[in-house]
Amino acid sequence: MFEEKEAVLFDLDGTLVDSMWVWPKVDIDYLGRMGLEVPEDLQREIEGMGFTEVAWYFKERFQIPDSVEQIKKTWNDMAMEAYIHRVPLKPGVRRLLGYLKERGIFIGVASSNSKELIQAVLKSHGVDSYFDCIVTACEVKRGKPAPDVYLEAARRLGVAPEKCLVFEDIVPGIQAGNAAHMTTCAVEDAYSADQRGRKRQEADYYLFSYEELFDTGK
Repeated sequence: MFEEKEAVLFDLDGTLVDSMWVWPKVDIDYLGRMGLEVPEDLQREIEGMGFTEVAWYFKERFQIPDSVEQIKKTWNDMAMEAYIHRVPLKPGVRRLLGYLKERGIFIGVASSNSKELIQAVLKSHGVDSYFDCIVTACEVKRGKPAPDVYLEAARRLGVAPEKCLVFEDIVPGIQAGNAAHMTTCAVEDAYSADQRGRKRQEADYYLFSYEELFDTGK
């Protein structure tokens, strides 16, 4: 999997950290403040969108008077405590980061989440120093499944896309890595269990846990 790779790029939520459970509650509480219920199609509609894209979507769909920047700040404030204190690293992540760093492989995050929450959760686990770059979908033209965020991460690291390995937990993210002409590895996550078949089809590799990398000697 790592042969001839110069950079490894991770999605954050559901990939590096077990955090997908945070957002349904944020949605319920946020819309509930306005007397609204969460539509059944909401997660399907926003999957893969960047933080700013989702804020625009909410503003337009639910006719929210707040600015997009205010919406994002509210979400950051609502999620921050969980990201700092209750969101764990996925099993095997810390060992994998050490493995990559020892071999001189660049490490990056390419996420749809906000930079504030990304930095907070990595710092809370003491792994922020492992990462050579953090790129969010807010910094590029298009969110996942477009390849923009992964291509920008590769550009910042000075690594050719074909020398990059991407870890992702949902289909749009895997598609983004594929569209960037990078090698992709799907990661198991309870939130995307219903996508397991498609994830296996779309990705070059599939892991139920990062610990498999060390248990099997891959």
